[in-house]
Amino acid sequence: MNAISNAIATRDNGPGALVAQHREDIELVMPSHMQKRVGAWVRTTQGLLRRDEKLLKAAQNDPGQFMAVLLDAARLGLEPGTEQYYLVPRWNNKKGYTEVTGVRGYQGEIELMYRAGAVSSVIVEVVYDNDRFEYRPGRDKRPLHEIDWDAVDRGELRLVYAYAVMKDGATSKVVVLNKGHIAKAMAKSDSAGQSWSPWKTDTEAMWLKTAAHRLTKWVPTSAEYIREQLRARADVAAEQAPPTAALPQALTAGPDEDEVVEGEFVEDEVA
Repeated sequence: MNAISNAIATRDNGPGALVAQHREDIELVMPSHMQKRVGAWVRTTQGLLRRDEKLLKAAQNDPGQFMAVLLDAARLGLEPGTEQYYLVPRWNNKKGYTEVTGVRGYQGEIELMYRAGAVSSVIVEVVYDNDRFEYRPGRDKRPLHEIDWDAVDRGELRLVYAYAVMKDGATSKVVVLNKGHIAKAMAKSDSAGQSWSPWKTDTEAMWLKTAAHRLTKWVPTSAEYIREQLRARADVAAEQAPPTAALPQALTAGPDEDEVVEGEFVEDEVA
């Protein structure tokens, strides 16, 4: 087999081909609104592998781990290789090689909040040294953040904050993190010190992600929230419904004892 044939065989049996082979599995775990885009999702992932040699090598080292990460992204309905969901080659000391790990980005955290249906808007912003920022819990409903958009240099990253405005107009808990909080979050990341880590390549985005992730403790991020709200409304409606008037005996009488009635129970599901 010549060099060209070898290259074709490697390509056809590589991670890109693996993604295509598992297209049905990926589609199966995706949220329904994403399933019609599964073809584009697969092609985008294959394109990432072609453009990033380190990512391709990590995927080749452990194809099973790579597919597990992709299925996680698909289950969440997030786009891999974007600020919704990073694909990161990470060194695994136990295995002795790099593997692909998934890291939810700040846009992914925000997307999950919107999808749950409880919020009308999500605000996540970084504060630089030259910005004006004021927020006193208990006094201020929301932070005051003023930016000089004409400034050539806003200084260094100082703070990051996040909050959501709920559908009823209420403001969620306001999350404010400083450099110390960010340093603790970085310390929990095995890859933070690596040159390819998003902590190095996209520092501001990782600050935003950390604040957005902290906000998820206070804001629903699951579509189950919608179903619970609908169930609660249905229960209240049922309790408030007027009682049914008693029907005449002739209309309420059931079948004779010897009569066999065929039927089925239908359970209404609240989507």
